[in-house]
Amino acid sequence: MSFQNEVRTAFRQGDTAEVLRMATLEIERARADGDSAGEVEALYALARVALRGDDLPRAEELAGQALAVAVHAGDRALEERPRHVLAAVARLSGDHAEARVRYLAGIELNEALGRAETVNSEYHNLAFTELHLGHLERARQLFTEGRERVFRQGYRTFVPYLGVAAAALASADGDQAQAARMIGFTDSAFAVLAQVPDPDDAAELARLRTTAVAVLGADGFASEYASGAILDPAGAFGLEWQS
Repeated sequence: MSFQNEVRTAFRQGDTAEVLRMATLEIERARADGDSAGEVEALYALARVALRGDDLPRAEELAGQALAVAVHAGDRALEERPRHVLAAVARLSGDHAEARVRYLAGIELNEALGRAETVNSEYHNLAFTELHLGHLERARQLFTEGRERVFRQGYRTFVPYLGVAAAALASADGDQAQAARMIGFTDSAFAVLAQVPDPDDAAELARLRTTAVAVLGADGFASEYASGAILDPAGAFGLEWQS
């Protein structure tokens, strides 16, 4: 398995210590060998760890370093992941207008690179910026299109993030019972993949959970949560896989 696959797998599994170990060693090797791609990937990994630790200034610094290496290398494909982190920094800092600009630029770049699955995930992120900017119907449209795209294209590892989106929409609509069910579905879907949410989606889930518990009470939340946790994707979204 390549360093990229190994370090990204460790991050998705929540093994921060292993990501730090691997990325630190990879930066040393990549710089010694003049391997720009390896250095960018390692810096990106460290930036994501900083995001998960809510150290946004450090995440921005590391992503900026990675972007500088990518630009110097003259390879636009290497710019994509650092730019993704910079968009996430803006989102997590509450600057949703800037995050929107950055996600739109990321979508354009990934479309040019032919990375359809990454385009899908960036539209998911864009939808959250629209939601936080108060553009509920635009967010609903983007989330709906994304859900249909995931089932059409067979992006099965993205299923937990559909749950985050569904919980967010339910909460925005004032349906905290449905939000709780979708949080239950989401947690279960991540467990099936032996993964944890990306930092920005983890922050969304924490916010949604707090709101739902406040409205439903701990027992009410637990009951709705349990009913959502046993749903499969088809039962949760009323869609069938086409691929």
